[in-house]
Amino acid sequence: MRFAPGRTAIITGAGVGIGKAIAARFADEGLRLVLADIEGDLVEKVAAELAGPGRPAPLVVVGDLSVRQNAATLIGTCQEAYGQVDILVNNAGGGVIRPTLSHTEETLRATLDRNLWTTLYCSLEALPLMKAAGYGRIINMGADSVRNGLDWHAIYNAAKGGVHGLTTGWAREFVTDGITVNAIAPSATRTEAYDAFEQSTDPAIQATLAKVLAVIPAGRAGTVEEIAALAAYLASDESGFTTGQVLSINGGSTML
Repeated sequence: MRFAPGRTAIITGAGVGIGKAIAARFADEGLRLVLADIEGDLVEKVAAELAGPGRPAPLVVVGDLSVRQNAATLIGTCQEAYGQVDILVNNAGGGVIRPTLSHTEETLRATLDRNLWTTLYCSLEALPLMKAAGYGRIINMGADSVRNGLDWHAIYNAAKGGVHGLTTGWAREFVTDGITVNAIAPSATRTEAYDAFEQSTDPAIQATLAKVLAVIPAGRAGTVEEIAALAAYLASDESGFTTGQVLSINGGSTML
């Protein structure tokens, strides 16, 4: 991919799974990184792993990004350290996947906070800086389940559907400021959370996982590296005419 020298990227939820893979891909592309996660030990470990000869360790910010002050601290850290905020990957998330009527007030709020409010607050802090610079790339993490409707995903889909809506709305609003806004919508993806579902002995969980895989013509879950490759394109200087898109990585589970 082509990136101008000195580009910076913020990746949220970078301690595990998709966020970790995106951080690794962006490091390989030579970007200056700021990694965020609510789990300090995990994201610090990722940052240390990405450091190497001629490549300093990414900066790390730890906190709950559904709290706006924490989002402001994250974006401010990048601006203060590097003088610019070029790329924001809103990957923080993780819904509580369960039947709708078994949700509690706590799990309802957790699902919305982790996915929708983190995306909203981080973007609200980054957009003024990108607008002033005349350049920006925002990549949101959506979900293919919003399009096809999966068992136990209704509340998660409400949050991710909101992310899809923010994506198209911001894309139109800020395109003339040199800012593109897109979303990646994965289907089943081999992350730590997916592996935990696969290893569960709960028959209900196994039945749900079987339904998830049954709608994927490729017959498998995606990999985090496949998602990171798309993120690298959307973050690159070459993607300037791609905006307002919700791009599925789904093995064919939804088409068009």
